[in-house]
Amino acid sequence: MNFSLLKQLMKIAPNSLKYATKSDVKLYRDTNLMPDKFEIANALRETGILLSIQGQNQYKARAYMNGALTIESLSESVDKLIEEDRLTELPGIGPSLAASIQEIYSLGESKLLRHLRKELPPGVIELSRVPGMTLKRIQALHKDLGIESLEELEQACLEGRVRKVKGFGQKTEQTILSGIRSYRENKQRILLLDALEISEQLLHHIKNLTKVESIEIAGAIRRWEEVIDEIEIVVASQDAEPIFAALESFPLNTRVEARDHSSMRVRLTYGITATCYVTDSFATRLIERTALPAHFERLQELAAKQNLVLMPDQFQKGNKRIQVRGEDDVYKQIGLHPVPPELRVGLNELEEAEKAGFDDLIELENIKGMTHCHTTFSDGRYSVLDMARAAEKMGMSYLTITDHSPSAHYAGGLDKRRLQEQWREIEKAQEQVGIRLLKGTECDILADGALDYPDDVLERFDVIIASVHSRFKLDYDQMTERLLRCMKIPLFKIWGHPLGRLVLRREPINCDVERILEAMASAPAAIEINSDPYRLDIEPKWARLAKEKGIKFIISTDAHSIRDYENLPFGVHLARRAGIRRQDVLNTWNVERFADFVRPAG
Repeated sequence: MNFSLLKQLMKIAPNSLKYATKSDVKLYRDTNLMPDKFEIANALRETGILLSIQGQNQYKARAYMNGALTIESLSESVDKLIEEDRLTELPGIGPSLAASIQEIYSLGESKLLRHLRKELPPGVIELSRVPGMTLKRIQALHKDLGIESLEELEQACLEGRVRKVKGFGQKTEQTILSGIRSYRENKQRILLLDALEISEQLLHHIKNLTKVESIEIAGAIRRWEEVIDEIEIVVASQDAEPIFAALESFPLNTRVEARDHSSMRVRLTYGITATCYVTDSFATRLIERTALPAHFERLQELAAKQNLVLMPDQFQKGNKRIQVRGEDDVYKQIGLHPVPPELRVGLNELEEAEKAGFDDLIELENIKGMTHCHTTFSDGRYSVLDMARAAEKMGMSYLTITDHSPSAHYAGGLDKRRLQEQWREIEKAQEQVGIRLLKGTECDILADGALDYPDDVLERFDVIIASVHSRFKLDYDQMTERLLRCMKIPLFKIWGHPLGRLVLRREPINCDVERILEAMASAPAAIEINSDPYRLDIEPKWARLAKEKGIKFIISTDAHSIRDYENLPFGVHLARRAGIRRQDVLNTWNVERFADFVRPAG
């Protein structure tokens, strides 16, 4: 048996072990070539990704992804945990997941992973990242054309072979080609949601392999930007070598791209880079790596006026180094109120920091009501009562139930009969919970700007969220007029996921946003800041302009399940990037004030 080859197969293609004999496996164990925790984590992560693509059980998929992080973060030997049958003592590891880990430990893969690899076409992970490429399409193209890679898919489209497959056509073929171009353009950028998960894994990895004084995520992730092309981590340490060794051993690392005495950059499997900065001046380096250059340069100018020298790894007055306890201390030494990470972008934040500061910037704990929530009456996964109990458990004092209106037939939109059933269900649920339930709708804005229920129905709601769900490709003038007509309707409404974007997948709708905001300033309307990490709508530049015009906001989760409530921090940080204060956000108010303000007939 070639143990060197076997070990390489373990890293590159764990399913190769299924061809080994029982004696091979015993010999493999005896020679201490069992997979380490990172190889086990990679197998769990692959299982999670494949389950997610399969689409049948997203919670199970997430459990495998979280399990990968748990195993990767172990401080004790995985061998010992398995031998002592203690895997289920780990957070998030149940009997089923523990059994999978034991299988991976013994044979390099689990039965589930082997089944998924057999069930799903080769190359499905990469192909599924192309916009428009559903699992059904990937399977059909693999069956008829043997397509297993992005390059093969592109070539088949260019040669006109895809259009000949049943269920496809010339238009679909062109859509796929457009998706491939979009994927390549965005290949080195990922969603904030995914970047947060990867960066947390990297953080745990470094902490587990080294002893560091302090370690923090910096860069665009810490500013909570929607799209990320680089993970930046700042580490306080006197010795960079162990840190760099840990970074190089990170399972998602594909190659080292750059390195000097204090920093190292690697390329990850997701196409983005990860850079680690090691310093003995943690606070100043963290400020510099979190901020955009314009912010740090202006901060240096203000420091110089105080006879201070501010550099990424240096903060001193004359020849004397200034000792600081953290980032806030640096700002205070320069005579400024501390600037939150989300606002370090080089606009007017330092001028504000010289004056009042940011103590009243919106924070997660300020939110009192969960808004824009769907139930099983439309396309939600949980009942009214389930959603109410979950929101109450979070400490919310009110919840708006806003299922879809009739035109959203694809999402189970409610006609008048179903709406009456829903209202009865809300009243029944209200008797069983302490949280206040408000009857609402996510009402489609129709192509002509009208709302999707007649006035006599609209006036009976407690809250209306008005959203565009169709006809996204109206031209600039048509879309502008559509939204202007809606805003002029004399019923209070909240403009839901305002520009309809899907991050990295669909551009914002094309309209004159400034004109619409101008109309909203005098109309009975507010703007939703949508916390769905795939939407994150509306962009900070427009939210800032809306705030200047005196327009109010709600921060919603657009929840279609109880788990979606967990998206709330994304919306809060998006609002903070726009400088939005507590008083600007309606659902920081108590239920009486909120309900009175948003009532359509008010």
